[in-house]
Amino acid sequence: MRVYIPATVPMLRELVANRELRPVGGTAFAVTPALREAYASGDEEELAEVAMGEAARASLRLLAAERDESDESAEPTDDAEPVATGGPVYRRAVIAADVTGAKLRPDLDDAVVRLAGPVTYNQIGCVHVDLAEAEPEVAKAVDVVDAADLGDTDAEFVLGDAEDHQLAWYAAQELPFLLELL
Repeated sequence: MRVYIPATVPMLRELVANRELRPVGGTAFAVTPALREAYASGDEEELAEVAMGEAARASLRLLAAERDESDESAEPTDDAEPVATGGPVYRRAVIAADVTGAKLRPDLDDAVVRLAGPVTYNQIGCVHVDLAEAEPEVAKAVDVVDAADLGDTDAEFVLGDAEDHQLAWYAAQELPFLLELL
């Protein structure tokens, strides 16, 4: 089954370094029977785009969690010098992989599946990552993704601005080179 795994740039670095990645909560997205049923029309490719879009939105939540973790770990002291860190990379990432043993999770959403274990580098078909020009909109979307899900129309517009950016496609073997450039 082709699955779409939400990720972040640090997670992609982990994948390259360890040659495998355990998705957060084992969660991925796929074209499931429930997703097919939810759409009156659409071929397999269009439904795959929907599943990938759901993974890209989940990537925003992962970016928010990473940002919150880095904020908590940066506890300044009175005599500490400020340290320039480059800051977080606000790019959504989605890993497309072929796996076996994924379990359907219609209780969470139509496209959600739970993976049986880690995904190895050899299972990856490709990776989708935002281009640099998307970062300002993605950074804003990270702040409002939960509000948008709860129906805040202003937040939905901000989220839409980020989602208007197409994720760039990279073959699995290109991933190490991409990460060097970031």
